[in-house]
Amino acid sequence: MDNILIAEDNAIILEHCTEHIAEMGYQCVPVSNRAQAVEHIHNDSLEVVFTDLFLPDGDGFDVLHAVNEQDADIPVIIFTGMGKIDLAVKAMKAGAFDFLQKPITREMLEISIEKALKHRALRKEISSLQSRVESQTKLNNVVYESSIMRQIAKNVLKLGQSRTNVLIFGESGTGKELIARNIHAFSARKDKPFIPVDCVGFPATLLESELFGFEKGAFTGAYQAKPGVFELADGGTLFLDEITEMDYHMQAKLLRVLQERRFRRIGGKTFIDVDIRVISATNRDPEDAVKTNKFREDLYYRLNVVPVYLPPLRDRMEDIPLLVHHFIAKYNPFAAVEIKGISGPAMDALRRYTWPGNVREVENVIQRVISMADSDYIEYEHLPSALRPEKTDNAAEAFLEMRYHDAKKQCLTRFSKEYFDRLLVIHQGNISKVAQSAGISRKSIYRILEEYDIEHKM
Repeated sequence: MDNILIAEDNAIILEHCTEHIAEMGYQCVPVSNRAQAVEHIHNDSLEVVFTDLFLPDGDGFDVLHAVNEQDADIPVIIFTGMGKIDLAVKAMKAGAFDFLQKPITREMLEISIEKALKHRALRKEISSLQSRVESQTKLNNVVYESSIMRQIAKNVLKLGQSRTNVLIFGESGTGKELIARNIHAFSARKDKPFIPVDCVGFPATLLESELFGFEKGAFTGAYQAKPGVFELADGGTLFLDEITEMDYHMQAKLLRVLQERRFRRIGGKTFIDVDIRVISATNRDPEDAVKTNKFREDLYYRLNVVPVYLPPLRDRMEDIPLLVHHFIAKYNPFAAVEIKGISGPAMDALRRYTWPGNVREVENVIQRVISMADSDYIEYEHLPSALRPEKTDNAAEAFLEMRYHDAKKQCLTRFSKEYFDRLLVIHQGNISKVAQSAGISRKSIYRILEEYDIEHKM
């Protein structure tokens, strides 16, 4: 049974409040002064505290201070008389949960207790989730509690102790680079460089110079020699992201370097020996890429000594509450309003959504909501429309009142904005990757972004 303390020096008010609270099914702890209140706050397990602003041996601020010292998550509600609202507001700024203006009715108590207990329960849930985040997050910057991710974490820790090449595959936004960085961090190479290369971000000719470097005069514009990432990563780890998108000719050159552990800069004559570990990643099924001649089979077996599959978020939905609270904590320092938690309906909506953009999309949604926050709790109505399906149903009804061609045009505009906005989030503004996912050219992407006034930030 929940214990509710009331500090009130008016015997009649105290008696009535005690009776009302008992009738509601709660255990009431009535006291008539500050000293008794502080004693119970320190010694009893309390869920809610009510206190008058003025007590014979102190005031409500003393009680509030004692609660904050004992457990700042216990809601404190101030009783105030006429003309004392300014003091009650001052108390709320000091941390009080709410205030009630006398005379106090049963209905006022009931509503206030219900709100306070809901707040208390949310704070306990947040505290529990934060503790689980700290205990479950053994990998750096990776939040999880699902059994499938715990097994992956164990494998990553083991892989850190080996020297073999690793191929990580899974959908965009699942955290492949984070896993690669953890493998490096738990390895004997952790004090050496970890260098990521996005294989989609470079045309074949530029990728070759990025990987292997070049000598002065090797081509027009090569005014001085430049080392490639193979040299820069010597002794450490080279992470090749979206490896299956690498030009087929470049794949052959990469294979030779991996076999011989040596290479020449473009335009160079001498071989350079390197000691590196290669971790690669792809958002394709690598075996399908081999079957469709997108990925050399010999390179696949060279890189895929140990495969690591990262499941999409929809296959580990139990991780969502932890991720949500992790990103709230991450972006709270940059928010105009400190976010204290998230409501039950809002969390339920996040659990129901399928998250095509995976963890990256969760982070984007929470960051966006926090940046626009005007209250200290994330509520259902604060979520993007894509996470509130009934809004879509209402929009569908509205289409029926429009002419076909107008409805079609509006529907296409909404779809295009939603589709490309989502791809830009998933690929962090990388136009090459957006074009690859959409199956159209970069030029077409830029035209669509301009036509539909879609915001694009790298």
